[in-house]
Amino acid sequence: MHLRTLAKLATLTAALSVGLLAADSGQSLRFASVSPNDAVKELSGFEQLETPAAMWIWSDKYVYQPGEQLSLNWTIKPNGDLIPYTLVAYRQNNQTGEKTYLPNGTTEATDIFGNTVEQGFNIVRLPSAEKQTLVGSGGMFPAITLPSELGMHTVVVEVRDYTGGRVVKAAYWKVGVVEGFEDITGDVTDNRTLVNTKAYRLSGLMIVRAGGVLNIEPGTFVIGQPGSQPPSAIIVSNSGRLEAKGTRSRPIIMTSSPPFGQRRAGDWGGVVMMGQAPVNWPSGTGNIEGLPPSDDTVYGGTDPEHNCGSMSYVRLEFAGAELRPNDEINAFTWAGCGKQTSLDHLQAHYGLDDSFEWFGGNNDAKYLLSSYPRDDNFDSQIGWTGRVQFFAAIINADNSNRGFEWDNNENDFGAVPLNSPTFYNGTLVGDGDITDQGVDEGTVAGIYLRRGAGGSINNVVVQNWVDGGININDDATQARLDAGELSLNGILMWKNGMFSGAANDLAGQVNDRALTYVTTQAPNMMVADPMLRRPFEFSDIDFRPMLGSPVFRANWVQPPDDGFFDQTARYNGAFADVDWTEEWTTTIQEQDMAK
Repeated sequence: MHLRTLAKLATLTAALSVGLLAADSGQSLRFASVSPNDAVKELSGFEQLETPAAMWIWSDKYVYQPGEQLSLNWTIKPNGDLIPYTLVAYRQNNQTGEKTYLPNGTTEATDIFGNTVEQGFNIVRLPSAEKQTLVGSGGMFPAITLPSELGMHTVVVEVRDYTGGRVVKAAYWKVGVVEGFEDITGDVTDNRTLVNTKAYRLSGLMIVRAGGVLNIEPGTFVIGQPGSQPPSAIIVSNSGRLEAKGTRSRPIIMTSSPPFGQRRAGDWGGVVMMGQAPVNWPSGTGNIEGLPPSDDTVYGGTDPEHNCGSMSYVRLEFAGAELRPNDEINAFTWAGCGKQTSLDHLQAHYGLDDSFEWFGGNNDAKYLLSSYPRDDNFDSQIGWTGRVQFFAAIINADNSNRGFEWDNNENDFGAVPLNSPTFYNGTLVGDGDITDQGVDEGTVAGIYLRRGAGGSINNVVVQNWVDGGININDDATQARLDAGELSLNGILMWKNGMFSGAANDLAGQVNDRALTYVTTQAPNMMVADPMLRRPFEFSDIDFRPMLGSPVFRANWVQPPDDGFFDQTARYNGAFADVDWTEEWTTTIQEQDMAK
């Protein structure tokens, strides 16, 4: 937070201890108004740049048909912010950009009280509300009648400065207005497109076979059906291709069908993409885990440029269904995908197995968010040599596991090509509670390296993991460190292992195998508070650092100039001032939507 913001908050908190009207459960929202003159006096010489408040909004479903009524709920926590603001809410047609403002349904901008700019927005202090109806029966506004304009729409609530000009904070909720639903399953053998004017119910396996291309338009909803056998999943064989290209305002959302508040990790399968790039199985190919072996599950080969397709601005929720006991599908799986595969802005939310897993190949990715998986966040093995920049992981008390879990090959620690990815600019935040350890392993570390894994990990914040920040598991992996085939540079650790009695110093943050390396060979190892803004406000997380954070030190490593990495990211962690997760992702906990 800006230092002037902190100073002003302290002053206001002391001076304004009365007069706030909170919104109690079951009652209408009430706001404490502030006159323009008082707002000017309070904020004279002060620029409203941000707020410590947390806020999230949600409706009862994602997909509607024209004429249906949309209700909206919200939770807002001022978190001590007594600064006066204005509030604006609207629905935006993401195809045209047109905004319709609440409460009057006009295209002219108004605040939530119906005042235009000329009339003057009403200046208020932020209320407190938990799971309250904002739009709909019993709410501040009547329900929104969805228009006949098909495609993705966004409901937005904005906290603006007292002038109404600057947006300080916003909450987003994506909905699809569609002409109807279509059931999908089976084979794709030619060019097929899923359009955003329909919603799709996926039951069983949808397999993109040789010569097939599955295209998914921006703003499309794909809804996996729980309980199908085999589980609902999109499988791209090594001769097929997936082209799923969303945008920030129109992400592609793949989720599950149960009512909000009742969805669970593993409701449906996920997305598996297989290619013909090199892997380190002895035969040069392998069969993907989680699916019965067949011609459609073979990956690997000799083409390092193989193109599995493209995914951009795609959100997968509640994936990871069990095919059989202890054999789940990951949310995102890439196996033998090559350099022509394009991946960016992807989120895995509430997966039952790993959020992101690579089996060999050399495909790259940027801007990956993992939230609340039941297993690992970033898992790799079988000779993957790709690159990743800008990645983040958050786990909660739902029994998640490790931040990184890297292997080489579980059957041959010396197999080649060596599993050796390169990661820059990440933020890994754990749960830290010894009672919430992983679903299958007890060593829940932020960075867990084993079975002869190689690679390079750079500029990563590792905070609040149960059993330490870095764990080197075995002699084969230790040998990779000694040989320079595995390296860590710029690891900022804080409070890892604290709940299991570890000291919050370098020796307490890593296991014995890693200690010699981090104290004598590894550059830029640091134990310090990264000063993230809201790392544990799970339904409205903000991993951006506050002013004065050590992530902005001058001596973190600069990413290489190889045409892939952004060299300007000379900071530690996944974020600087800009939140690249804004609008297209969600971190709302399922229990925070259940009334």
